[in-house]
Formats: sequence, C-alpha cells, structure tokens
Amino acid sequence: MAETKNRQIILASRPVGEPKDENFKLVESTLPQPAKDEVLLRTLYLSLDPYMRGRMSATKSYAEPVAINGVMEGGTVSEVMQSQYSNLAKGDIVLGYTGWQSQAIAPGATLIKIDPNLAPVSTALGVLGMPGMTAYTGLLNIGQPQAGETVVVAAASGAVGAIVGQIAKIKGCRVIGIAGGKRKCDYVIKELGFDDCIDHKDANLPKLLGKSCPKGIDVYFENVGGAVFEAVFPLLNPFARIPVCGLISAYNETTLEAGAIPLPILMRAILTKRLTFRGFIVSDFGSQRQEFLQAVSGWIKEGRIKYLEDVVEGLENAPKAFQGLLKGENFGKLIVRVGDEQ
Repeated sequence: MAETKNRQIILASRPVGEPKDENFKLVESTLPQPAKDEVLLRTLYLSLDPYMRGRMSATKSYAEPVAINGVMEGGTVSEVMQSQYSNLAKGDIVLGYTGWQSQAIAPGATLIKIDPNLAPVSTALGVLGMPGMTAYTGLLNIGQPQAGETVVVAAASGAVGAIVGQIAKIKGCRVIGIAGGKRKCDYVIKELGFDDCIDHKDANLPKLLGKSCPKGIDVYFENVGGAVFEAVFPLLNPFARIPVCGLISAYNETTLEAGAIPLPILMRAILTKRLTFRGFIVSDFGSQRQEFLQAVSGWIKEGRIKYLEDVVEGLENAPKAFQGLLKGENFGKLIVRVGDEQ
C-alpha cells in the first residue's frame, strides 16, 4: 500500500517571551503502514492548552520539552483508519496524544476508545477530558469545598475554571469567578450560574473582589497568578485551600521578578492562617478517571454542568490560535478541527 501523506506543525525555534509565527513551521511528511499492535489515525480534533507553552521551553520541568523540529505535543481525538491492534478497528474514535498533525501512527495500547453516544467526541478534549478532569480532581481533592464556603476561580470562563465553578455550585458553595472582559463575566454569571464574576482588567479588582467576598475566601483555584492572586491574597480565610493548577500570567516571562507580595509576608500568612497551597498535575489523580467520567457526564445530562467550545478551523491556524490562547482571546475550550467527522 502507498505511504500516507501527513501535515505537521513542528517547533522551529524556542520562543523568547511570547510565541511568534516564526517559532512554528508547517511541513509535510509521509507515514508508513502501521506495524504490529499499531494503528493509523486521522486527526479530527486537536486540543490547545496553556501547558504547551512550557513544552516549548528547554527549562527543566515535570515533562520533557518538545525537540527543535519535533512535532508540537497535544491531545487529539482521531479516527482509526487502519489497525494492527486487536482491540481497535477501522472507524473507531480514540483519544490520544499524537500532537499537531493531520495523521499519526500510534501504539494501540496508548489510545483510549471514545463512546460517541456519551457526548460529542470533541468533549474528550474538554469537559470530559484533561481540562474537566483537572477541574474535578483539583477542586475535590485539594480544594475540598464545603457547603456554604466561598470559592473563587481564576480564568473562570476557561476550559478548567468553568467546570471548577460549576462543581463548586453543585457542592453548595458561593462561587465568584474572575475573567477577562464583560462578555466572559456575563457568560460566567448568566450561563454557568456563578454568584458573581469580576473583570480582572478592572483597576478596582481588589475592591470589587472584596465586596463580592464579604466572608473572605475559603478556596481559591489558581489558574493565573500575578495581579489576580495579589487581589485574592488578603481575603484568604484561615485554613483556606489553594489548588495551584496554572500560572498563565507568567508563562511568557523571560525573567523571574519579585511580585507585589513580599515573600516574608506571604510566608507569614501561610503560617498564621494555616493556608494550604498545593500544586498539582492531572496525572496525579489518574486513578480517578472513571469516577470523574461518571460524575461529570451525569451532571451534563442533568443540565447541571454546561460547557463551551471555541473551535478553530484548520491545522494551519493552530499557531495563531495558541498565541491568542496565552492572551486570553479564546472563549471556552479551545480546539482545532483538523479533519471532518464521517
């Protein structure tokens, strides 16, 4: 059989500060036929997520960086085109980690079969995928929200924050979101059911947040850092829990500068208020995947959790969309439609 043509976006160079067009390159390659226990995949959807900025850097982290001239990493939903793996057949839809490319060869054992009857298959990259599971496990394991408590969620209209806030409401909490712009804040309140949402671009953010949290903050789900955390910090109650999921405000920084909160003041508050800060990665709670899927899919069916997808058409537009993601230009879970569903 003839080799398969493949389009890929590779990392052409490591960005300094914000990623730019020249850091990416669209190339064509050929794929061989799948070997034993492998499958040939056609990418339907590609997930774009903030963590990818870290993969572009050579700085030591919890995962290896993408190599120069290597395919950009990313979660994908794909259709099986050919299979040499007994548990997958042509036409099956699978969740994988095959990156920014139109097709891929992957070991069958690394893929998870998706049930198209559970929800639209694109949700395996969002509300029923890594972002949704990040929200579920981070909030419930680390935040441990109790009925009547106040939960504040940064990046509240985003793929993770939107789910965090809705689960906190299900748990009986007062939920305050922080998002960028009136449109996003209106969505968070009117569609997602948060009690309030503050625009982080408002110069009066600290004052407005204090007004919305008259009893202080018991759980702060951190996705942003920077000025948002600085507004939250004085309002943290004794024994507050802070799951640290992301720090998107600093992902493009080239140097580490001292923040507005001096370290001795931060450390003193951690001690005297007995605060719990815990960074986490979703894989820390990998054993809870089935529990998460059952709970969140049930809440979706009951109408208790809503979700929004921001769909970009075409693999070639992934770099621009990713650059916009780091600036907060997306509205909802950002995915790229790479190929049409049959």
